[in-house]
Amino acid sequence: MESGDEKKGFTIRDRRASAKTAPDAERPAEPPAAGTPGQREPGKAPEEEREPELPEINFSSFILSLSTSALMHLGEVLDPVNQKMEKNLPMAKQNIDMLGMLKEKTRGNLTEDEEKLMDHLLADLRWRYVRTTQS
Repeated sequence: MESGDEKKGFTIRDRRASAKTAPDAERPAEPPAAGTPGQREPGKAPEEEREPELPEINFSSFILSLSTSALMHLGEVLDPVNQKMEKNLPMAKQNIDMLGMLKEKTRGNLTEDEEKLMDHLLADLRWRYVRTTQS
């Protein structure tokens, strides 16, 4: 056992500065290649390069996102990744079931508008799923 005065610990040393070799340290940095992040396109102001602002995140946008995903899996909306309309019915059913679960778990906590949106989305998606599986 150690006495109160003797504390074992560890020491952190920054060796980054000593790891550089003299030739690397003296060599000027190469400019980034055209089209790399951080390099502006000629004639474009910095504010024009900004990423587009994302929509506000709220319950309605969240359930709309899930319903859009379900529509994509039903083959009714273009998949943004592969630019194709493909059906994946198990994934569509899972998205619809998630919305149904959210409806049950949020019962009594939604605004009137959120509840109406949830009811309409679920009814529409369930109808589309049944129609798709029967054809």
